[in-house]
Amino acid sequence: MGIAACAAGAWGASALLAGCAGAGVPATSGAAGAGPNGESQVVVTMTPSSEPAAGFNPLLGWGAGEHVHEPLIQSTLIATDNDLNFVNDLAVDYGCSEDGLTWTFVIRDDAIFTDGMPLTAEDVAFTINGIVNGEAAEADLSCVREARAIDGVTCELSLVRPNNALLYTLAVVGIVPAHAYGPDYGEHPIGSGRYMLEQWDRGQQVILRANPDYYGDAPLMNRVVVLFMEEDASLAAAQSGLADVAYTSASLAGAVPAGYALLNCASVDSRGISLPCNPAGTDVAVEGDMVYEGGNDVTCDLSVRRALNYGIDRIAMIERVLGGFGRPAYSVSDGMPWSSEAMEAATDVAAAERLLDEAGWQRGGDGACARDGLPCAFDLYYAAGDSTRQALAYDFADQCAALGIAVTPKGASWDDIYLRQYADPVLWGWGSNSPVELFELTYSEGWGNYAQYADAAVDANLEAAQAARTVEESYPFYRAAQWDAATETGVAPEGAATWVWLANVDHLYFEREGLAVAEQKPHPHGHGWSLVNNIDRWSWS
Repeated sequence: MGIAACAAGAWGASALLAGCAGAGVPATSGAAGAGPNGESQVVVTMTPSSEPAAGFNPLLGWGAGEHVHEPLIQSTLIATDNDLNFVNDLAVDYGCSEDGLTWTFVIRDDAIFTDGMPLTAEDVAFTINGIVNGEAAEADLSCVREARAIDGVTCELSLVRPNNALLYTLAVVGIVPAHAYGPDYGEHPIGSGRYMLEQWDRGQQVILRANPDYYGDAPLMNRVVVLFMEEDASLAAAQSGLADVAYTSASLAGAVPAGYALLNCASVDSRGISLPCNPAGTDVAVEGDMVYEGGNDVTCDLSVRRALNYGIDRIAMIERVLGGFGRPAYSVSDGMPWSSEAMEAATDVAAAERLLDEAGWQRGGDGACARDGLPCAFDLYYAAGDSTRQALAYDFADQCAALGIAVTPKGASWDDIYLRQYADPVLWGWGSNSPVELFELTYSEGWGNYAQYADAAVDANLEAAQAARTVEESYPFYRAAQWDAATETGVAPEGAATWVWLANVDHLYFEREGLAVAEQKPHPHGHGWSLVNNIDRWSWS
């Protein structure tokens, strides 16, 4: 049997059996939670996209890629607790200079890599510099000029500009060994974290084993098997008893297999629609000579953008599309310390219709609005392979039709969507446990400013937020960037209304009875590794 937990239950689908064959992993003892040698084990399913294409390499995308999570195999300088407060990992002390341009980290002296070599400040500097200078690195450390080891336990980071949000990135950047890093590191990672890579069968599974030399508390879960599979196969894995924790969606959440319970993890996994703020023909030049078509003659009207924010019944949408497994979204950071109550837009259809009428959008005999011969209509792009986004897009279109706005959902590949991202509204998925996405989706030069909105006051508040001496001192500036009543500027519905946010999607799993999954911090975007951030604290009863 190819997957370590094959004997945990009867196979319920030939597709699963086929995926198991040939991987060469010994069968288990058959008891739930027992590994091949009787040690504690848990089997978790994840989406195929959760498999790291470049392997377990923090200098590329592991841990700090699109879907951020703790790297498990490697240690990090700091981490976040369930309340998203910073706690030490490798670092025993750290601080920032008065001008915000130098961060100093003092690390513990008892951490060793799995090859027996000690972890020193040289390894920290090597990792940080590797990301800063690496063209393929997904972690954003662009604010760092250089890292250097002062001595064996002290590393100093010199910044290009002050940026306290650096800490959120460092909390998911795994430290690699300078002496053992090479081209195949992602496939054969050496780390100092809670787990070691035992086996990786591409396209099928990853097996992690507890690191016996880990400097912290010994993991309660000795062996972790991660199976990469599509949603239907994940359900079958639970039905057959193959998986101990199997991810699922709202549409399948009612099919809880016998012997399992539904685990519902709150998230900041937000679904929202970008609304281009410039008229058609406002092309966007990025990445050197790359020019994208930009602007939209309908969504460039502020009244339309505000009407969309007030005219959508998010609660009804969540009931219809998500079966109630979600909550209304009003921003990319709902419930976070840096979020603003001004982003909330209570449903008020009458106000939405009044905004359109006052802006000159008149309903015709068919109920559709137009102004000066221009129909109040636009295309809405969504990822064609995502059934949830498709359902949200069509529900949104139905609600817009009642307002007199004609929305045409268009499923497409991401390659095609990226070509339209500045010209047409797009249904995106965002959300993280840091203010980085709020900054990038809002700042005029941000990589996620698809709305192409620019305001000097908003930019100034965002810059001040990053330059604040502490993370806590940054919160008022982030809130002001969303809405500043004194200057009447910001991206809130009362202001520029650059997005219409729809829902925060709950992350749902089938959890085997007898398994105690440790308390989860809010899950960021991505149905994968964030679940197992604290898998070392999971246990069986």
